[in-house]
Amino acid sequence: MQPPAKQLWMDGRLIAWDEARVHVMASTLHYGVGVFEGVRCYAQKSGAPAIFRLDDHVERLLDSARCVGMELPFDHAALAAACKQVVRANGFGDCYLRPIAFHDDGEAGLGAVNPVRVAVIAFPWGAYLGREGLEKGIATTISSWVRHHPGAAMLRAKVSGQYVTSVLAKRLAKKNGFDEAIFCDAAGYVCEGTGENLFLVKKGAVKTPPTSSAILAGITRDSVIALARAAGLEVIEQPFARDELFLADEAFFTGTAAEVTPIRAVDHRPIGAGARGKVTEQLQARFFRAVRGEEAEFRHWLAPIA
Repeated sequence: MQPPAKQLWMDGRLIAWDEARVHVMASTLHYGVGVFEGVRCYAQKSGAPAIFRLDDHVERLLDSARCVGMELPFDHAALAAACKQVVRANGFGDCYLRPIAFHDDGEAGLGAVNPVRVAVIAFPWGAYLGREGLEKGIATTISSWVRHHPGAAMLRAKVSGQYVTSVLAKRLAKKNGFDEAIFCDAAGYVCEGTGENLFLVKKGAVKTPPTSSAILAGITRDSVIALARAAGLEVIEQPFARDELFLADEAFFTGTAAEVTPIRAVDHRPIGAGARGKVTEQLQARFFRAVRGEEAEFRHWLAPIA
């Protein structure tokens, strides 16, 4: 296969894509104690491409590492510079970045604390849930899998092993003919998708579960809330059950990969008119303007590749 990029950044230097090697005894491969981020870079209407909310993503990577007791060998400035370096080295405009930190091989066993390695990969990646999904919306299902309880997982951290449940829920949804799955928490309240935050719209108000619930505090989620409030929309952060989702006028996902993707149906029930709603379309359009540097109020979110 043709490598999706010429170079990646690993352990402090750029290397060729095919030179990246990890031993089969790497501790993270066995036990899942690794942390990662998903970041997007966007070509701009004028000037160099820019990474969207780079500092926020790097900060969350470091916070995730702290949650699992992983000491990274690079600081915030070095990681941010690595993200820019790998985009520049590959000559990308639009691309997706995956910073990841993991334990290498060394001692065996659950108690081992092996050396930490860090990589930043960049590659082209289009609409995660499909270009048609961005325009017409996607079909979803409420998963039989339950979102992690805060007593069993660290919900503020992007920990590699915690995504096994998301993989299982996503695979089952696809097998059953849906585009994506939606988790509920242990109390039955709707949480989020397998890798996206969830919003609904009812009578013009935008509603989403609070960060105190069983969700990841998404950076795109935070961005869309800011865009909605700047547009004069009411935003309510409050738990809701699946029947409230069924009765919504509109619903949509947000996430670095998903960006702003409308939901047209949940468990074969059409949401509103069963198509992208007006509020969703408004927020989606403003989001895509913001990431391209066309919203002056939000240009501070962009880190140019100088």
